[in-house]
Amino acid sequence: MRHLPTLATLADDLASGRTTARKLVETCLERIADETGEGSRAFVRVDGEAALATASAMDILRKNGTAPSAYAGIPISIKDLFNIQGQITRAGSKVLNDAAPAMADAIAVARLRSVGFVLVGRTNMTEFAYSGLGINPHYGTPLNPWDRKTGRVPGGSSSGAAVSVSDDMAHAALGTDTGGSCRIPAAFTGLVGFKPTAHRVPLEGCLPLSPSLDSIGSIARSVACCATIDAIISDRPAPARSERPLSALRFAAPTNVVLDNIDAEVATAFKTALQQLRDRGAQIDEIAIPEFDRVAAINAKGGFTAAESFAWHRDLLASKTGDYDPRVSVRIRRGTEQTAVDYLELRTQRKSLIEDTARRIAAYDALVMPTVAILPPTLNELASDDAYGRANLLALRNCSLINMIDGCAISLPIVRAAAPVGLMLAAGSGKDHALLSIAAVTEKIISY
Repeated sequence: MRHLPTLATLADDLASGRTTARKLVETCLERIADETGEGSRAFVRVDGEAALATASAMDILRKNGTAPSAYAGIPISIKDLFNIQGQITRAGSKVLNDAAPAMADAIAVARLRSVGFVLVGRTNMTEFAYSGLGINPHYGTPLNPWDRKTGRVPGGSSSGAAVSVSDDMAHAALGTDTGGSCRIPAAFTGLVGFKPTAHRVPLEGCLPLSPSLDSIGSIARSVACCATIDAIISDRPAPARSERPLSALRFAAPTNVVLDNIDAEVATAFKTALQQLRDRGAQIDEIAIPEFDRVAAINAKGGFTAAESFAWHRDLLASKTGDYDPRVSVRIRRGTEQTAVDYLELRTQRKSLIEDTARRIAAYDALVMPTVAILPPTLNELASDDAYGRANLLALRNCSLINMIDGCAISLPIVRAAAPVGLMLAAGSGKDHALLSIAAVTEKIISY
């Protein structure tokens, strides 16, 4: 992963004249068009002509000293959940084929455009973002770059986003994260995925899954890349470079829930990463977090995602049931199991969960745990609905804990592992800058 360019090195190359925006975009478009690659499954729409025109404009602006930012001209992909002016937002589905084109860009997209990023296309995803595996029966499933011959899932729901970066079809990707949708595909493909505190980036112009849990994040090649994207789409300053050594940091490694039913390869990689951090002086306390044990019961009737997605999809389900992926529609319909009282109680229980967990972890700089408990399954292994359901729950479990406690989290690749395994660092609400700084220090130890 680390031989590939970061946003910072690309910006340097553009500034020095070693490359041009047009050349960067042409290379990405060539990768997308390669019939032997995953471009046709990773993207549901490619905007080649517009991307080339924008790149040429950025080259002219840079030559005149008026480029909007150092990143002007760098190609980026956009998850098919975001409005792009003049385009239909299908959310990886056929259900919205007759929807009206968007009148304006989503706020996050507009902010990326404002600094000159070039949108190369819309990336494939789990239909309506409702799964952690990344399978899409409508547009095809982009295959994981690891063990591609066997045919493994890329993780979801931001599946095409991750593959667009892993396969050099874009240099960063805009995604969403409701229960792990940036972090899971990042962990499965050896990339970095960041989920900010939910309120940090405005959701306007992004089709909802669960407004209570939805957040907008990124998938890229380094912590610094994700921090750059976050600063732009949140319209906040980038985090200052941390001077704190690893020996000054205190981590909590949860011993309950997050290690249950963990694959042996994931357990070994996680244990190795913890030892690497300890060897560099980090204090890591292995502790139980009883609040995590409450989450399954809180979500017993489908939780916020079922209730809130059903509210949005109710009329569409009534008129276009046959157009949905059955594995998605069955989960949305779980919203019918909840009464108004159930939903209000759900909100009360989550508020208590957030407060109790905040107190529990207050003494720690970050939580550390495996991003995903399993390795990327093969498509064949998920042929039955039962196998799919089990794998989906395990893929989502660890990441979704952080969405439930309204936290922020980032997944880093453990590069010495034989298979793609992610290490997740997480912190409480609003601690995004501190977490990104900690991740930058941690990355140097486990991801190089």
